[in-house]
Amino acid sequence: MPMKINDGRIVDDSGRTLILRGCNLGGDSKYPAAPDGATGNPDGLLDPAAVSFVGRPFPADEADAHFSRLASWGFLFLRLVVTWESIEHAGPGVYDESYLAYLRKILKKAEQHGIAVVVDCHQDVWSRWTGGDGAPAWTLEKLGMDLSLFGRTGAALTHQEARADYGRMVWPTNYNRYACATMFTLFFAGNEYAPGVLIDGESAQDYLQSRYIAAMRHAYRRLKDCKAIAGWGPMNEPHAGFIGYGDLASLENCALPLGAMPTAFQAMAAASGFPQTVPVYKLGLVGAKRAGEETLNPEGASLFQDGFECPWKRSGVWSVENGLPVLKDPVRFSRFGGRPVDFSEDCLKPFIKRFASVMREVNPEAMMFVEGEPHREPPRWTAEDGAGFVNAFHWYDGAALVSKRYVPYFSVRVDTRRPVFGRKAVARSFSEQLAAYASWSRERMAGMPAFLGEFGLPFDMNGGKAYKTGDYSAHEEALGCYYDAVDANLLHSTIWNYTASNRNETGDGWNGEDLSIWSLDGEGPRAIAGWRRPYPVATAGTPLSFEWDRGARRAEFRFKADPSIAAPTELYAPAECFGGAPRVSVAASGAVSVEVDEALARVRITIESFEGEVSVALEGVLPSGSNV
Repeated sequence: MPMKINDGRIVDDSGRTLILRGCNLGGDSKYPAAPDGATGNPDGLLDPAAVSFVGRPFPADEADAHFSRLASWGFLFLRLVVTWESIEHAGPGVYDESYLAYLRKILKKAEQHGIAVVVDCHQDVWSRWTGGDGAPAWTLEKLGMDLSLFGRTGAALTHQEARADYGRMVWPTNYNRYACATMFTLFFAGNEYAPGVLIDGESAQDYLQSRYIAAMRHAYRRLKDCKAIAGWGPMNEPHAGFIGYGDLASLENCALPLGAMPTAFQAMAAASGFPQTVPVYKLGLVGAKRAGEETLNPEGASLFQDGFECPWKRSGVWSVENGLPVLKDPVRFSRFGGRPVDFSEDCLKPFIKRFASVMREVNPEAMMFVEGEPHREPPRWTAEDGAGFVNAFHWYDGAALVSKRYVPYFSVRVDTRRPVFGRKAVARSFSEQLAAYASWSRERMAGMPAFLGEFGLPFDMNGGKAYKTGDYSAHEEALGCYYDAVDANLLHSTIWNYTASNRNETGDGWNGEDLSIWSLDGEGPRAIAGWRRPYPVATAGTPLSFEWDRGARRAEFRFKADPSIAAPTELYAPAECFGGAPRVSVAASGAVSVEVDEALARVRITIESFEGEVSVALEGVLPSGSNV
């Protein structure tokens, strides 16, 4: 499906306005297929060079079945999860050609099924060794960190080591721990904050960014004939690390205070062998509260191998005096070039532009899906910053995600962290939050399209009750509410996620998460009535509004027709949503033709020589006994 950006819209080669809809593929692509890299495997972090991601997101011989299923659900645009580690795990410049050849087969299959993808360069809290996924282990070793000592020194908290004691949704706290925060700070701003820290003779920032971008460019060169690739995402959920801290002796830049939470200085001291007593937090109804203390690195081990030391100690941020750690420059990361730092403008945006420039050496037409730091404002953009960019933001119903419960009449806004009460108020707040991202795109990002790259729901809610009863009605209600907000803002979207290997017992295989809409257990798709729904795939003009009422089995779509576009307007309209083929009514001047393609679940509408507003209604047969 060829596509490009035109006047703030994503359009196909006929000029029709597209609404991209699909899912993230997939949750298990964060870790190797061989040996088993699922975070529940205590041996999953051993021998990091000898892994293989071949078979992620699924074996090549299963691709037709999976892509056919996704296409039948109207999921024609996928966010394909690819990690730096999957490409370059064996060492700097040593690329896994077997994996890239496999990936090429998968992308060719996607193309055959009419599916397009954005390649998502994925990471969470830097790497698998720091509690998430993304970067290869050698990036940490190049700075002298001992991979076996992250847990003992408090530098990272991993599921592999914590095992049964690993708390729910605790993995994001690694952003405030030493290893992850240090790597992100060096990656984005090592030249500013640690210019004397070198890796193989290069500044840490230049070395890390250059190797990262070179790996992705190499992958693109191997995949450049794959027409399914519509664009690339430079980095999933980039993070500032220590950048922006106003006081290293305080806890800042913390999205989720949970468990043991060191200040930046405490994290630095603990990693270098100085035990630190830190507060422990637990989540309450509307936030976190202090619940005790814990000592990080009680044994006083050093994270660093012989000949290495903490880069922040070396750079004068702190020192050892009379045998104790002393903070010397608590505001080091609060300024950049002599003025207050702005991570998005000073650090993230230059990286994104550099990434885009190099990747477009392979394909000048590739779209770039820009992500900002989670829960922060994305970079500002002007026409001078370049074209062909998409604002690819993430949004979750945080209350449901963290608590693994959905209460339709209660939520907590992610943007203000204020509670919301009442079903209508909760639904309205979802739409308002997404509207704010769309508004930011229009007003502060040069009018670029807005793409909701991640949202979703834990399927193991309520203690996994639905697995026992088969009743996913609560999930359907929640997902339907999220999609109503997506539709209200006419957003492009990919739900998180589709994990081909998901099982009820192990979930997505990563840090206790279970957000896959598909599972090998039960019926396959989960809560399908919540996310399989009609939407306008391609509009011969400009979409104005779309609304789906599942109870009434009725969809209403308004758009402004463009008579210069000969191709029809197409809506995805699965018979399962309407109780059969939908009845179609169109209000417009001019000759109107309607085709209902039940095999492909499409309604095609052609209006000859008409420029103006068009109203379309799709109606189904109401269930027996319905009083709607």
